[in-house]
Amino acid sequence: MNSAVRRPPRMSRAVTLVLAVACGLTVANLYYSQPLLDLVAVTFGVSQGAATAVVTLTQAGYALGLLFVLPLGDLVENRTLASRTLVGTALALLLTAVSPVFGLFLAASVLVGITSVVAQVLVPLAANLAPPEERGAVVGRVMSGLLIGILLARSVSSLVADLLGWRAIYFLSAAVMVALGLALLKMLPKSPPTHTASYGSLLASLGELVRHEPALRRRALCQATLFGAFTAFWTAIAYELIGEHGFSQREIALFALVGAGGALAAPIAGRIADRGNGRLASGAALLLAGLTFVLSLTGHASVPLLGLAAVLLDFAVQFHQVLSQHEIYALRADARARINTVYMTTVFVGGAVSSAVTGLLHHAYAWTGACVFGLVLCAIGLSLWANGLRSARVATG
Repeated sequence: MNSAVRRPPRMSRAVTLVLAVACGLTVANLYYSQPLLDLVAVTFGVSQGAATAVVTLTQAGYALGLLFVLPLGDLVENRTLASRTLVGTALALLLTAVSPVFGLFLAASVLVGITSVVAQVLVPLAANLAPPEERGAVVGRVMSGLLIGILLARSVSSLVADLLGWRAIYFLSAAVMVALGLALLKMLPKSPPTHTASYGSLLASLGELVRHEPALRRRALCQATLFGAFTAFWTAIAYELIGEHGFSQREIALFALVGAGGALAAPIAGRIADRGNGRLASGAALLLAGLTFVLSLTGHASVPLLGLAAVLLDFAVQFHQVLSQHEIYALRADARARINTVYMTTVFVGGAVSSAVTGLLHHAYAWTGACVFGLVLCAIGLSLWANGLRSARVATG
């Protein structure tokens, strides 16, 4: 064996925990605004539909960061890349917090999205550090932290807004990003890049991955529809709870907290993926997501039923996400950052488009419009999955 070949450091429980916490704290920046849209609209004197653009542009910024920042994970040492990007996140959050006009607030939201891709730098790093036989379980644990961050972000931002005003969450998160950058530098092992190619050639290679990896295309498109449905639900639910059920910001925070139960999906999905049962389980997740919108539509007068729908939807989205990442990370060990770039960019473009469409549909058709849209997206994802399953059966004879 060539002694010059470098082996990545083995994953420890402490490193897994740090990665999970880091993913949760950084991805939370994308979701702080969702339960605050009513307050943002009042502060800047804009309509609810216009305020929804905050969600759209933050996710669009995240997609840009995934496309242009994330490929650096195959070229730059990951610990350094993550910590330096977090400095940019902190500065963007501070600009968001002090924005005096809506236009600047929107521009700062784009920057928050672009720089919050640290979570997606760390997920492939977890896959690289984990032994192959435990990769699904490790990615599942890290993704649990990411989902908890997504779900608790809404509760935390609502509570902070109730106590200190809606701008305070951005000041607080900026401080957290600085502390997190220091923690990553101290705790994470060095992960030397595997490529010496130029940045331009790495970007050009993204097209090659799309053309030559059908599993990547299928998984990315399926998750994009599912994440679009997830975004439709959580973009519209605050309006529904405030307008139809008279919720306060504190009550919205408690409702969002209920959805955190969906984080249980990640370790379960990881174990299923490690056993080779991910393909059929993916179809079950897509079907479950569709059923949650039927429940949301028919049971909208009941807050407990809406809460149950939130838990089941979050469970389905996270379950499918872990199964998808387990499959795509096994495609090319030397290109995991770029594979994640293609996958997550597709997913968040789906989310950004969904939030924009949801704003229009909610304005015209209220909660019914958002639920029907989410159901249609789940049906599209299920059809993509079924087509992929048929193709796989044909290929294996």
